[in-house]
Amino acid sequence: MKVKSSKSRLEQILDRDKEEMNEASKKAALADLERVAGEYFDLDDNAKLSVKRVKGAYEVNLTFRAVRVKNFSVLQ
Repeated sequence: MKVKSSKSRLEQILDRDKEEMNEASKKAALADLERVAGEYFDLDDNAKLSVKRVKGAYEVNLTFRAVRVKNFSVLQ
């Protein structure tokens, strides 16, 4: 019983120790993702990035409005 509670406590400590994305990393990621999105869309506004922990993993959402989809032509 004690081994199980120790293991559970250690898992909780390690889980809490994982840092959410800090603001500097979030800002850099958002700039990169906006640049890539801009290759496929004409963005109408600034993109928004949210990162949150959900059930031991991260849920990442990139949201932006676009006024146009950029279509590519394929040369044959």
